[in-house]
Amino acid sequence: MKRRAFLALLSATSANVFAATASAKISNNGLRTGINRFSPASPIEGGPSPAGAVRFIAFGDAGTGDHAQSDLARVMAAHQWNRPYDTALLLGDNIYPDGNIADVSAKFERPYGELLKRGVTFHAVLGNHDVKKGRETQVNYRNFNMGGRSYYSFTKGSGLVEFFALDSNDFNGQQRRWLEEALQASQAPWKIAFFHHPIYSSGEKHGSHLGLRAELEPLLVKYGVVAAFSGHDHTYERTKLQQGVQYFVSGAGGKLRRGDLNRNTPFFASGSDENSCFMSVEITPERFNFQTIDVNGRVIDSGELAPRVVARSATLSR
Repeated sequence: MKRRAFLALLSATSANVFAATASAKISNNGLRTGINRFSPASPIEGGPSPAGAVRFIAFGDAGTGDHAQSDLARVMAAHQWNRPYDTALLLGDNIYPDGNIADVSAKFERPYGELLKRGVTFHAVLGNHDVKKGRETQVNYRNFNMGGRSYYSFTKGSGLVEFFALDSNDFNGQQRRWLEEALQASQAPWKIAFFHHPIYSSGEKHGSHLGLRAELEPLLVKYGVVAAFSGHDHTYERTKLQQGVQYFVSGAGGKLRRGDLNRNTPFFASGSDENSCFMSVEITPERFNFQTIDVNGRVIDSGELAPRVVARSATLSR
């Protein structure tokens, strides 16, 4: 699609964004948040990347091939014209209902064709639906960039950010050892994990994966991971900081479970179960800015994270 057409779409979706000037709040745990909806002129919304910045989007549970997926994909493309990014994290359940790679054209390549043409690189993890028939084929599918493995890492911004992609369907001892060694060896100032099953979620359908939390959370805390992204629950949620780590559920990329959020859990901070949405993140050496954008083009949540400081004495556990 031509640039003019996308700018027209951007104008149409931006017309739904509520202008606001309320100041963001800074909590004593280092998270700066603004639940206000920004106008298109807001500095966080538009313009080229600052020098050395890393920009990416994150969403999951998208691979339906239906209008909900394609409608949100068009908003992602319009957003990419206005606020260019080159990376997308796929948080699992990439191809419904069973991960069959035969459906990849209708449920991935066609909806995100415009982003693929512009050179946006997708990095996937496997969801519970994907592993039914697609474990081997998805990890080797070129546009998922998994390198033949269900867990892997990659860096962006000349080492500014390192991403750790995990297989939460089978977080076994071998994967745990790999992750600990990779986290300890990482020199990136910003470390980000992403995996399908959330270890903190206020979704009524699935909720927190407590077994995975027991295995994974100590590593994320110990080695200075700043944020973790998951899907599985078909909602958006930002938790309160948990031992210094920010958890996001961004599982409304195509499937949506309206009314599923329990806003009374002790860790719930903000969320939405009303519209499909995706997350957009910008990281510089000094800050981690995020916003969550729904299918109508509205910014429904936003904020800023500070870098984590971890004691140099952290060593591999035995």
